[in-house]
This record gives sequence, C-alpha cells and structure tokens, in this order.
Amino acid sequence: MYFEYGSKEIKFLKGRDELLGAAIDRIGHIYRAVDGDLFSSVVHHIIGQQISTRAQATIWQRLSGRIGNINAAAIDSLELDELQKLGMTFKKAGYIKDFAEKVGNKEFDIAALTSLPDAEVIKELSALKGIGVWTAEMIMTFCMQRPDIVSFGDLAIHRGMRMLYHHRSIDKKNFAQYARRYSPYGTVASLYLWAIASGEIPEMRDYAPQKRKEAAKK
Repeated sequence: MYFEYGSKEIKFLKGRDELLGAAIDRIGHIYRAVDGDLFSSVVHHIIGQQISTRAQATIWQRLSGRIGNINAAAIDSLELDELQKLGMTFKKAGYIKDFAEKVGNKEFDIAALTSLPDAEVIKELSALKGIGVWTAEMIMTFCMQRPDIVSFGDLAIHRGMRMLYHHRSIDKKNFAQYARRYSPYGTVASLYLWAIASGEIPEMRDYAPQKRKEAAKK
C-alpha cells in the first residue's frame, strides 16, 4: 500500500515550481509505503522515534510476533516490562501503554481523527504522551494520507529544500513560502524533497555551511 497521487498533483506542482518540476521528471513516480491502520501507525511511530529504521523494524517484528494484530486490547494484555523487553525504552513502552489505555477506555477517540482538519489532528495527537508535532505530521502523512503536509520540523525536508533551491539555510519565512507554493499538494512535494535529500539526483549538493574541521595539532 503506497501513498496515492497521480497526474493531477504532478501537473499542479510542475506548474507552480519549475525547479521542483524538473526534479519530479528526473525522479519519476515515488512509491512510498503507508500504514493501513491508525492505531498501529501511532504505535509504530512512537517506537521509531530517535532510532534507526532497521531497529524500528526489528522491534516492530518482535511486537507483531508477540501479539499479532497491533490493537489496544492486544497492547493492554502486555505488562509494561514485557513491552520494554521487546527492545524499546521503558519510556516508550509507557507511552504505548498509556495510548492503548486511552483508546481502550474511550478517553481518546482515534476514529474521530479522520474527520478533523489538519490543525485539529495535530492538536489531538500532540496531547498524547510521546507524540509531538513532527510525529503527528508523519502519522498524517504515512497513515492518514493527508494531502498537504510539509513538516517544518523535518530535517530531511530542510535538506531537500536547500539542495533544490541552493539555500544555505531555510528559515520559517522561506519554508512558509515554499509550503504555500506547494499547497494543496504539499505532501507530494514532501515525497520529492525527501528523495532529493536522500541523493536521488546525484549532482545536487547540500548548500548548508560545512563545519570547519579542527586544525591538526602540530
């Protein structure tokens, strides 16, 4: 299951931004996997915070192997230390247990998120323990498939913008200008900025100032 977009979004972005349009032509269609279930997506993103993609996948496989479908009842069936022993920190295990409890006792209406505007989804998700704005935006992108998410807190998005537009840095004003240019298809633009940042166009370089190497001691 991949993020869905097509000719409508591409035609719009190419018409609004010549440099991005050229990058789109070079890179081609991006098949970015998305989550099918909102509850499990939240758990998956909590697990993945500040660890490698490989480590996240390993923990996720252990959790899936332990309880099968990732849902509130299944998480609730595990003790905190059982969850932690799958490879995550006690803090993350606590966040996941708290989330499952809130969903299970109806304190958090996860199904209602689908009908809320973006800002409200961020507000609701960010109220959960262990979920910040960036994580909420990633959930909105890679599960909810919201069409206009360009995350200011995402370092790779900044890198992609620097590389594409030859900036040394991207401040909030620059970022907002580009986000408005991409709207209402900012998420598709984000997919291409991530691809650029990861080196999909080899001749593009990052214009961020390089840290000066410490002078060698004589």
